[in-house]
Amino acid sequence: MKASGRKKREIPEGVFQKCPGCEGTIYQGAIAENMHTCPECSYHFRISPAERIKCQFDPDSFEELYGDIESGDPLGFRAEKAYAEKLLEDQRKTGSSEAVTVGVGRIEGRLVATALMDFNFVGGSMGSVVGERITRCVEMAAERGLPLVTFSASGGARMQESALSLAQMVKTASAVARFKSLGGLHISVMTDPTTGGVLASFASLGDVLVAEPGALIGFAGARVIKETIKQELPEGFQTAEFLLEHGFLDFVVPRKKLKDRLAAVMDFLLGPAAQPDTTAAAQA
Repeated sequence: MKASGRKKREIPEGVFQKCPGCEGTIYQGAIAENMHTCPECSYHFRISPAERIKCQFDPDSFEELYGDIESGDPLGFRAEKAYAEKLLEDQRKTGSSEAVTVGVGRIEGRLVATALMDFNFVGGSMGSVVGERITRCVEMAAERGLPLVTFSASGGARMQESALSLAQMVKTASAVARFKSLGGLHISVMTDPTTGGVLASFASLGDVLVAEPGALIGFAGARVIKETIKQELPEGFQTAEFLLEHGFLDFVVPRKKLKDRLAAVMDFLLGPAAQPDTTAAAQA
């Protein structure tokens, strides 16, 4: 039998993506239009701070702060590559200067202070600069009387900074404690994954704890826990849904509904937001 002579049509690289949830092959444009969730099974893909800002904040309302604070290499750490080289590599790859972006922005008209973590930057690990940026963001929220909304995505502490990284747990937790003692509202949104020292510090200290569906949330990995306590663990015990069922979380909210839910929570706890004055007189 003769071949048809027709060439197999090649699919350009980067046009389609396999969904880890349903294992379907999905057009990337459809995923992006669906707030980076699968249009078939609603699997939530990990997103960058820039993408998060587009999803959850009012257009053109976000202003970055403290972006000039960047990491050094206090220990001269080197593994497969030098720590300084790894930082430069991830800065080029992500377009971010660190694993957290902080600033102010509006959610349905209400001005909030916010910190948004990026798992693609050294695993979203919390080193000295991440801790410093978050602490300054919390202190700024206290000074300006703003609610604080944090979006966590982290593998935990940054081993390249050793004890300096672990110190950020105390630093950020203390800042949040001071903020809350002054009557500040902290809404903590946990995304996939939120683990290690980030979960054990500021991420778990929200007045309201929210997670995206399917998010992995836990301090240590399941294998480490099992080997430590020598017991079988419940299936899915570190998923957002399991933690909601057992009282650790207040809400599990799909990304497409998260902005509305955050606004509703703040309206309920703080009163309706004062809409920004956009009149010509106010802008003059």
